Amino acid sequence: MDIKKLLITDECHQLIVDGLKAAGLTVDQSFDITPQRLLEIVHNYDALLIRSRTQVTKAIIEAGKNLKLIARAGVGVDNVDIEAASEHKILVINAPNGNTTSACELTCEHILAISRNVYQATKSLKDGIWNRKDYVGYEVCGKTLGIIGLGRIGRAVGKRMIAFEMKVIGYDPVTPAELVTPLGIEFVTDLEEIWKRSDYISVHVPLIPQTKHLINKTTLAKCKDNVYIINCARGGIVDEDALLEGLRSGKVRGAGLDVFETEPPINDDLYKHPLCHPTPHLGASTHDAQRHVGEEIVEEIISLTKGEKIPGAVNASKLDIPFLK
Repeated sequence: MDIKKLLITDECHQLIVDGLKAAGLTVDQSFDITPQRLLEIVHNYDALLIRSRTQVTKAIIEAGKNLKLIARAGVGVDNVDIEAASEHKILVINAPNGNTTSACELTCEHILAISRNVYQATKSLKDGIWNRKDYVGYEVCGKTLGIIGLGRIGRAVGKRMIAFEMKVIGYDPVTPAELVTPLGIEFVTDLEEIWKRSDYISVHVPLIPQTKHLINKTTLAKCKDNVYIINCARGGIVDEDALLEGLRSGKVRGAGLDVFETEPPINDDLYKHPLCHPTPHLGASTHDAQRHVGEEIVEEIISLTKGEKIPGAVNASKLDIPFLK
């Protein structure tokens, strides 16, 4: 793949810039670029490199007359119009492995924090109040964690929470059971099992039409009373209005959210609710993850310039690129 000039539109690890320049690419950076400005200049580049801020819309793709590649330094590609990219024969790639540990660890932190009211107790103490009786929590040991989505992150969460002696069950219509059961995770083939058996439910799926509002008023009604909901995957998988209703009614005992339908979130009643433990999309926000992602995406781009197959080719099946077959 002939890639000579690349534009980076979101802040990223310096090793990405250094690595691509060392490989002979011309690299421009514009971290605060507006959508309008991107529309005006995108035709000058063979490739875009983005994180989660930049929205690569159909209009931007159509304006990118010379674009061959859109590289996402991270996992989720819901900020890229994949269909439009495929129509214009533009390859979309991501870094599927780099964020795994950081996203997993944050999920586990949310599970533990909402169980022991850590967020609320910390805020109370910082406000000058020594209060123990109002923040009595629950152990996770012996409870059932239901994981929806058993890709790398979902499996990693299950493995770690088993170490806390949780019973972990998981559902995924794509991942084969043989990747799951050796870890000690019970693989269930019916999503209904997750709703009715889980004390905690953690989602680890992409945001696609089939997963939009996967957790909603109807599915929450099927859950155990006092269920905990954790979403460190993508905003929109959880119906925020339904979750807020569940928190208010007591159906949901606590929620750990790292992602929101709109970011920054506009549903103040949800993220300010005393039983909600919110974080501002920190899943990949570790120095380690950014280094790993940087190394992975640079390696993939360089491999593409050499005509070599890569693991993160998102829409390769829709394009006629022989070496990616």
